[in-house]
Amino acid sequence: MASEETRVEAAGREVRFTSPSKVLFPDTGWTKLDVANHYVMCGEGAVRGVSRRPCSLKRWPNGVTEKFFFTKRAPSTIREAVAVKFPSARPGRMAVVSDVSDIVDQVQLGVIDLNPWASRAEHTDYPDELRIDLDPTDGFGFDNCRDVAEAARDLLEEKGLTAWPKTSGSRGIHVYARIEPLWTFHEIRRAALAVARELERRLPGLATTAWWKEERTGVFIDFNQNARDRTIASAYSVRQTGLVSTPFTWDEVHTIRPEEMSLAGFRDRWADVGDLSAGIDESAGDLLPLMEMVAEDEDRGIGDAPWPPHYPKQPGEPPRVQPSKRKMPDEA
Repeated sequence: MASEETRVEAAGREVRFTSPSKVLFPDTGWTKLDVANHYVMCGEGAVRGVSRRPCSLKRWPNGVTEKFFFTKRAPSTIREAVAVKFPSARPGRMAVVSDVSDIVDQVQLGVIDLNPWASRAEHTDYPDELRIDLDPTDGFGFDNCRDVAEAARDLLEEKGLTAWPKTSGSRGIHVYARIEPLWTFHEIRRAALAVARELERRLPGLATTAWWKEERTGVFIDFNQNARDRTIASAYSVRQTGLVSTPFTWDEVHTIRPEEMSLAGFRDRWADVGDLSAGIDESAGDLLPLMEMVAEDEDRGIGDAPWPPHYPKQPGEPPRVQPSKRKMPDEA
């Protein structure tokens, strides 16, 4: 029997789309075509979140109740790809989005949420986006993230950067700041770590930079999301939760209700407010004030923090062994 097939009109192009009625969200019945239609509806904002960025394809071929997998090297059905270097130093070519039809191409491959790098195809080694990823630990929740996000905004503004918030589409909040693409991934990550540590000092007991889960209490600020090849779901992405990663204004930081931003409920939000990420690309600032914070930490004797396990060991990095498994000096 021939596979079910349709065409999705996007950015003036008809995208061949197979299995449109495949249910990806069994609890609600939302289909593969529902996901594609979501991105076409909010195409302006969705493209802004991923435009010209290398994308990892997070694929859910059997829906959100089954396992997903990442395809980092662009398949042949992707219209455009860019050469990149992965953390292992091995080269590859990753998918790039220029318009919303490229997003529909990703959905055709089983993608639900969009996962771009912090750099763009024109300068893959130099990010233009600082990402503050707020993830509440057990016993904490979205309301706690509101307070940390507000403090992050204040700190970034003190340093001359404009902060742009959105719900993560899960339990947390993402805060972005555009920067001039003049700094390496290593430098951006160290700047994010400096921001996270300052927030930890300002919000003791609430914000934490503890990399090891056994030490975390509060809202974890995941500074490692700024390393090369790390991705977080972009603005207007549909998450496996069925919620949309939704930009909001700072006036809404204490009132936005992420549980209302489902794939279905978000339609009214888009109709009411449109793209709240408009203007983000014109807000790029200088990273230098944050790098001065890095130097101040170094002067205090506060160096690097652990990197994710699949990255090469970095100069000055502390041991990648969780505290409970470290040997004491007299045990060595």
